[in-house]
Amino acid sequence: MSLEPDPTASYVRPLLAWSIVCVVLLGDLLDLLDSLVTTIAGPSIVEDLGGGPEFLQWLAAGYTVAMAAGLLIGARLGDMYGRKTLFLVGISGFTATSLLAAVSVSPEMLIAARVTQGLMGALMVPQTLGLIKESFPPDKVGTAFGLTGPVLALGGVGGPVLAGWLVDADYFDWGWRSIFAINVPIGVALIVAGSILLPPSRPDRTVRLDIGGASLSASGMAAVVFGLVHGREFSWPWWVLVTICAGIGALVGFALIQRRRGDAGLSTLVTPSLFGNRAFLAGIAIGTLFFGALIGSSLLFALYFQLGLGLSPLMAGLASAPQAVGMIVGFVLAQALGLSRRTMLIGIATIVVGFSGLVGSTRMLSPEVAAVDLLPFLGLLGVGMGLTIAPFFDIVLAGVTDEETGSAAGSLTAVQQLGNALGVAALGTVFFTVLNQSGSETVASYTKALTYAVIFAVVLVLVAATATLALPERARHDLKADAFTIVDDGSRAPG
Repeated sequence: MSLEPDPTASYVRPLLAWSIVCVVLLGDLLDLLDSLVTTIAGPSIVEDLGGGPEFLQWLAAGYTVAMAAGLLIGARLGDMYGRKTLFLVGISGFTATSLLAAVSVSPEMLIAARVTQGLMGALMVPQTLGLIKESFPPDKVGTAFGLTGPVLALGGVGGPVLAGWLVDADYFDWGWRSIFAINVPIGVALIVAGSILLPPSRPDRTVRLDIGGASLSASGMAAVVFGLVHGREFSWPWWVLVTICAGIGALVGFALIQRRRGDAGLSTLVTPSLFGNRAFLAGIAIGTLFFGALIGSSLLFALYFQLGLGLSPLMAGLASAPQAVGMIVGFVLAQALGLSRRTMLIGIATIVVGFSGLVGSTRMLSPEVAAVDLLPFLGLLGVGMGLTIAPFFDIVLAGVTDEETGSAAGSLTAVQQLGNALGVAALGTVFFTVLNQSGSETVASYTKALTYAVIFAVVLVLVAATATLALPERARHDLKADAFTIVDDGSRAPG
């Protein structure tokens, strides 16, 4: 999808254009909330349906790895069949699978619903930017995209709190099922509104879908996440390690095949020249490691608050709010400091300080540690995350050509989702391994498990910091379209 405004396009009336923004942003908000809610509701779901640590990890990882696997395909299908069509297909499927998740009677049924939810979200989300761009003239489109950040950032703040409130309130005796059931009436309203308001689809019959590349990348992602989640369960047998290596090999093979197809003039999911671009490859590494640490640690804190400290889901959601609020503060500070590599490094340093404070306070105060003791460090952690995320997408995109920008932006979004899944799998595995080795479920044992997992998260962040040296020094401000990509993708990250 081209990110340049089309001067020949026929744009809709202002009131209708802003209505379109509301429809597509609400769809994106549903996707964001569903990527966050199970971190808070997870313990309640396990208590009701059964299942162990692996089930908890798959609740989040299954959704995000499916989203990552489907994003590039969803964007290409939007080009082929029209963005309105794909948005409506995606939101219809998302609504149906939300209902399936709400009525699930077993861990396997819920995981299947979550994976399908992620795939439907991958059809819906890539259409958002294109639909907004098609609705506004070039001089107004920046204002429209500027709203995406605050709206989705508020979703990042409210998601865990909403999940905790719905679980605690237990309306109609639905408990955790409410976090999925609430999507149904909203989804139906969006289907109706989207059918009426969204601009007609503009299919491009010249675009082709690389089915082989899509299958290879999806299987590679799934194999790596499967191995990380289930390795501890089976005591890391040889076949688990082979599965992980095969998954990594499939992802490397995907990159090589994309280059070969490009050289042969065939359709690709990713612009082949990107695989030789230093800034893009660094962005892939940073996105995987950094977002893995971010979302993985969010799961750790939710588990620690509820299982370790005994907080209710609502109180656990409220306890996580300082991190999300801190991210908004970090975004604002990043604009003041400038979207540069230096700002990213300041953010990473702040993250390390926040993580260190969390580890130090829990170890020092255990077993009398209380959630309120951790709130300042969670806020500091959030500020660092905002400072790091705000420049990230823009700086990486500054290192690619104009022709590569659209593909690079879509690839980075997919990598962000993959990083989310890998972080949940890896940090969750460390957490539950240490917890099981302690032989008890006391506050002290949960504190020890949190400590080791957070230390691993710090390692991931520090490795990501070294990769920033391959990025451009500053963002390119003449890429107007990048601004909305940054705001949209960055604000998906709050955990």
